[in-house]
Amino acid sequence: MSLPDLLASSPLAFVLCTLVLGLLVGSFLNVVVYRLPKMMLRDWKAQAREVLELPPEPPTETFNLILPHSRCPHCSHQIRAWENLPVISYLFLGGKCSNCKAPISKRYPLVELACGLISAFVAWHFGYGWQAGAVLLLSWGLLSMSLIDADHQLLPDAIVLPLLWLGLIVNAFGLFVPLSDALWGAIAGYLALWCVFWLFKLITGKEGMGYGDFKLLAMLGAWGGWQILPLTILLSSIVGAVLGLILLRLRNVETSTPIPFGPYLAIAGWIALLWGDQITTSYLQIAGFR
Repeated sequence: MSLPDLLASSPLAFVLCTLVLGLLVGSFLNVVVYRLPKMMLRDWKAQAREVLELPPEPPTETFNLILPHSRCPHCSHQIRAWENLPVISYLFLGGKCSNCKAPISKRYPLVELACGLISAFVAWHFGYGWQAGAVLLLSWGLLSMSLIDADHQLLPDAIVLPLLWLGLIVNAFGLFVPLSDALWGAIAGYLALWCVFWLFKLITGKEGMGYGDFKLLAMLGAWGGWQILPLTILLSSIVGAVLGLILLRLRNVETSTPIPFGPYLAIAGWIALLWGDQITTSYLQIAGFR
């Protein structure tokens, strides 16, 4: 029996294989979350120097998602393959660098574990097929861009835009919604937050959100159609308001401190894509409309 046949015939095997794959992808996402913002900053600086007609900066070490190889930030010890196994290496090393014994951030194994569990859940929810494969890509993208937005208040076009196009492509085959619903979902998603942005700016003179949020909601609309947008906006607004206030109180910072909205949109959109119909139906039943 071939591997595809085994995965198709055994839900447990499919979930376990996807769990392992998710752990490996989570390790790579740690690299993306750390390096992509730095790559964007370097690119912006190079563009600014070009516009200002300044000489380019001297060439430095190659820096992308592949090179240089991962190193300890404290002693520059190059991490070997056995030290880079998702979650397992962290536990085996006791959460410390094998060379200098400096502590390794708990965030690395937590991201790997989260990615693995999310991937396994997607496999269990959809079963073996194209839907599971597509939502896995979407989930990995949402996880990475949420972490980047939480750290830097950036939603990289390098992640958002390819996923937007991918949503339209998969729905060209009706994978989740008809293409017309996906197209209008992308349009309505962008315009909805664009209108809120300009209304808020006209009233207060301040910018309430970034342009990346428009693109993110457009991307979610391209995947789930215009139907998921009201639920996505409602859930993200409620969760964002509650958790935002809690975080502000815990950190003891001003209420004017910017709070990234991308993670809340990503979580709400993911939930709406998987359970939007059930949530809406339950609400209508509770409200007495059905």
